[in-house]
Amino acid sequence: MTRLTRWLGLSILFILIGTGAIAQNRPAPPKTPRIYVFENGSIKGLDPGLFNFKREEIKEPDFVVVSYLIVHPRGTLMFDSGVIPDASFKADGAPVAEGRMSASKPLKPQLAAAGYKPSDVTYFALSHFHSDHTANANDFAGATWIAQKAERDAMFAEKPEGIIQPSHFGALKSAKTRLLDNEDFDVFGDGTVVVKSAPGHTPGHQVLFVKLAKTGPVLLAGDLYHYPEERTTGRVPTFEFNAEQSRASRQKIEAFIKTTGAQLWIEHDIATHAKLPKAPAYVE
Repeated sequence: MTRLTRWLGLSILFILIGTGAIAQNRPAPPKTPRIYVFENGSIKGLDPGLFNFKREEIKEPDFVVVSYLIVHPRGTLMFDSGVIPDASFKADGAPVAEGRMSASKPLKPQLAAAGYKPSDVTYFALSHFHSDHTANANDFAGATWIAQKAERDAMFAEKPEGIIQPSHFGALKSAKTRLLDNEDFDVFGDGTVVVKSAPGHTPGHQVLFVKLAKTGPVLLAGDLYHYPEERTTGRVPTFEFNAEQSRASRQKIEAFIKTTGAQLWIEHDIATHAKLPKAPAYVE
């Protein structure tokens, strides 16, 4: 009995030490929200005609691909998850190309450099289900998934339609889910991180508002726009789920931006993200 008791005591001690070490490695919750920006690759060679533009009307035709981790005093939210799955990278770390899409950095090492792993993420949200936003979604199935009902229904339809890769997000089907019905959601209950419904590009497209203490409010736009020129011309892509919904969503979000004074971060815009620090640095 003495040996057994001693063995149990040592086992508990080692567990506590291990847990403490993990806790020490995890960053302490910040006093105010911050955003980590992850570099997930690029998309090159797209025809601007897909977006109802001629080449000479677009300053920069290529896209950057990014995702974001929002860290709040009460938890974390991962918004989008890249274009190339981490599993596609080989051990030598060489860049990976899939058609017009490519990436030189897997997502999870960037997340780790910031001090986090997928299991540390409290909430996960996709701007929408297109494959250049969903690559590592399965890794966040342990978080609470925030999704519009129309988007979830489209993702798990018997015959899903659109630019979609179901293998990216199959694990979300059984994830704990905060299902929204074309509505907004105040993630942490204090108005600083709000998922906002903006359908049209896909049935349940959504954007994310984040109120930062130093930078001020920002609006992570997903694919509400692809090019900055869309804001000034009113043109929408040829492949919208519902172009009229897209126009209505843009009008609503632009009014919200005007009211709040938020910066708009177009997720694919190279110029926007060239100015932003990348993880493990952050915007606060």
